[in-house]
Amino acid sequence: MNTKERRSSRSLVIALDLGGTKLASALVTGDGCVWKAWSAPTDVSSGRACVDQLLASAQRARRLAGDRAAAIGVSIPGLVRRDGTVWAPNIPGWARVPVGRRLREATGLPAVVESDRNASVLGEVWRGAARGAADAIYLIVGTGIGAGILSGGRLLRGAHELSGCAGWMVFDAEGRCRSLEQMAAGPAVGAAGSLALKRPNLTAREVLAAARRGNPAAREVVERAASLLGLAVANLISLFDPEVIVLGGGLGSSGETLLAPLRRTALKWAQPLSARQVRITASRLGARAPLLGAARLALDLSDPGHPQSETRNSKPKDGK
Repeated sequence: MNTKERRSSRSLVIALDLGGTKLASALVTGDGCVWKAWSAPTDVSSGRACVDQLLASAQRARRLAGDRAAAIGVSIPGLVRRDGTVWAPNIPGWARVPVGRRLREATGLPAVVESDRNASVLGEVWRGAARGAADAIYLIVGTGIGAGILSGGRLLRGAHELSGCAGWMVFDAEGRCRSLEQMAAGPAVGAAGSLALKRPNLTAREVLAAARRGNPAAREVVERAASLLGLAVANLISLFDPEVIVLGGGLGSSGETLLAPLRRTALKWAQPLSARQVRITASRLGARAPLLGAARLALDLSDPGHPQSETRNSKPKDGK
């Protein structure tokens, strides 16, 4: 084993997944094993408080890893601009926060920041349900809807880093145009279930549980959402011809009650040659998909020559 291989085998990367409700942190080995992990409720009392919490968790991880720490990867629920600043709509004051630069200054380590949808598809391709795929889509269906898209081994970003905003797909439903997110995300399923079951304030999880128990009204609500999501998946298949589409998020990874009708609709309406070859499956990593994707990006940053490196064909942006 040469010096570089010995260094790589003992290195750890710091992975941070900042969500609207929880900050998950981990130290991850080069082969994707989580060495240590912890989490805490996200401090959204102010934009600065959230930054301070992120920096404190990174510094804690830096101390635990010691000289084994190689780099930091962060998944955020928003947009990472080309200048490295972050916009996160659910965190107060996060309009242009230089997250990567602040982490580098606080820890002395290189840092990469990525959207949660992009981090999630990389996590699933590295260690999850899309392992080894060069063309994969991770569709997050939870409070919102978004897609991380990997094509030819590279993330699709778009001219303004906005590729994958799948919740904005528009459908003509009952004579009026509405977005997919308005009709099929978690809050929409909960609201529709509350009306159908005549029980106020139901969550999507509760509606799905009622559908699994055989409640006909709940099953109708779930199947309608699944049909709409299936049409969206059919469009993604026809546009991008992926090897695999992974469903994640609180609603997307809820099992066959949603996935089976979604799959039927998608395969019925997608481009037929692609439809016969694509695999549509639930996430294997669950909530750890963006965390492991952030770790994968940190490993790529510390060793850009790694054969699985997503950044091998593109130079990381300044500020990340």
